[in-house]
Amino acid sequence: MEISVLKIFTEVMRQGSFAAVARKRNIDPSSISRSIAGLEQELGIRLFQRTTRKLSPTEAGITYFHRIEPLLEEMQQAVEMITESEQPMGTIKVTTAVSFGCKCIIPLLPELSQLYPKLTVDLMLTDKRVDLLTERIDLAIRLGKIQDSSLTAKRLMLTRYYVCASPEYIRRSPNIVKPEDITNHNCLLFPIPNFRTRWLFKDDRDKITKVPINGNTIISSAIGLRQCALASMGLTLLPHWLIDEDLALGRLIKVLPSYSVTATDFVTSAWLVYPSRSYIPSKVKVFVDFLQKKFTLN
Repeated sequence: MEISVLKIFTEVMRQGSFAAVARKRNIDPSSISRSIAGLEQELGIRLFQRTTRKLSPTEAGITYFHRIEPLLEEMQQAVEMITESEQPMGTIKVTTAVSFGCKCIIPLLPELSQLYPKLTVDLMLTDKRVDLLTERIDLAIRLGKIQDSSLTAKRLMLTRYYVCASPEYIRRSPNIVKPEDITNHNCLLFPIPNFRTRWLFKDDRDKITKVPINGNTIISSAIGLRQCALASMGLTLLPHWLIDEDLALGRLIKVLPSYSVTATDFVTSAWLVYPSRSYIPSKVKVFVDFLQKKFTLN
């Protein structure tokens, strides 16, 4: 029984499709089907029920998967432990939000490549929450609250949000002297709950004001909202890591800078998240250490 075939079996169980595994491996689906059929013949059991429209694991297939998956994991860890050296190698699969990845992670990759030339980074940029186990993700960088307690999380940095606009928009628009004045302005909105309906402002006495917001532009990208703000289209709420440079150079201006502002929680963070394991490969450790040196808790 070949380990490569067992790995194909576990991938089919996670993906629920021969075609999905074939696409991931860049091979013909018939090759995956033959591998599973050969494994079933060798075991003398049916692992999947096949129809023209659906692939479903049998009860025996589910039982076999739960027994074989941790064994394959242990074998992979054993290989990594004996092949690890001072120079980490292999592929690390990382996922994070599109805007954060473009602004904060991609610019660091050239330096990482110079430090660890044998390390390959497979970076998946998506604003969807990816299942780390199903997608075989080594590390996720997530913004906001960590909802899955089964994952191991380590804070990368604290995040802050600002309402901002271009100097031109501020010049031509009604004055903003208190949070309630924002209701009279066009806001550039992010299409998730709270971000597109109201913003929260907290003064130096911890008094919180909820301000309803309205606008004629809704974009599912923080980078897109930044571009529209730079083009003087309105006010927007953006994280510090995206606009600190714009604020420093005067391309954008903080609105109501004496207030703390958010759409959800006043204390938010970016987190390093990885599957909970007793053993963490050196390629993950060096990547985590590298990121922690580049970001500070501020």
